[in-house]
Amino acid sequence: LLYGFTCAGNYGWANTTTLLTLGIGGLSLVLFITRQLRLKHPMLEFGVFKYSVFPFAIIIGMIGFMGLIGAETIIPLFMQRMRDFTAVEAGIALLPGALISGLMAPIIGRVFDKIGARWLVMIGLTIMTASSFAFTNLGPSTTMTYITVLYGIRMFGFSMVMMPVATSALNQLPKQLIPHGAAVDNTMKMIAASVGTAILVTVMTTTAENAETRPEISYPDMYGANVAFMVISILSLLALILSFFIKNDHQTEGEAKRQRKVKVKLQE
Repeated sequence: LLYGFTCAGNYGWANTTTLLTLGIGGLSLVLFITRQLRLKHPMLEFGVFKYSVFPFAIIIGMIGFMGLIGAETIIPLFMQRMRDFTAVEAGIALLPGALISGLMAPIIGRVFDKIGARWLVMIGLTIMTASSFAFTNLGPSTTMTYITVLYGIRMFGFSMVMMPVATSALNQLPKQLIPHGAAVDNTMKMIAASVGTAILVTVMTTTAENAETRPEISYPDMYGANVAFMVISILSLLALILSFFIKNDHQTEGEAKRQRKVKVKLQE
């Protein structure tokens, strides 16, 4: 699949190699999932998707990672190839966002214990969606400060989404399925990051190539980057809609123990 999306960027969507590799990749994926569902001890337990909140949380996590890696790829390409910034300057522009994400992690953990996942995820996705839409206006006058501040804001929203949504999803699973749920969650995020980046870069390059034939577009490469960020923005908006299905589960360890004791007494 990854090679197929890369071929789409290089040769076009109608190319024989693109269609063949995407077809083989899609068929292989269907066969893999079908086999896993029949195995007694599967490599990936897809049965976790039967639990109501889990699929929504997985999709939100996949969109989050796709936007993260996609933005980290498109922004340096824009800065270095289209605005003639150096690689060091592109790295410096992304550094504050990474620091914000790391510093916010323990703070978000404490807030999650108090208010749960739902409001954190909704607010975080709202910030991510708004900042992603702001990235759709990149142009020849876009400054490094604008990119740095906007990316930092986006990463602030990102830090409010990923841990709470993953924890909320795992909280819905029975104890014996939690390791399987974590494995599926990590696998889907890595797939979304790799395939999603290939798709976004393909969108950027093909849009730029098509824009070269339109005289009203002065900067085709920048236009392609803006369209790629528009895709990220729409996906973030979709994730925001899905976040309404996230349950506001923020049990403390003591509450969980008390509930287990009550269940045991009722069974007795």
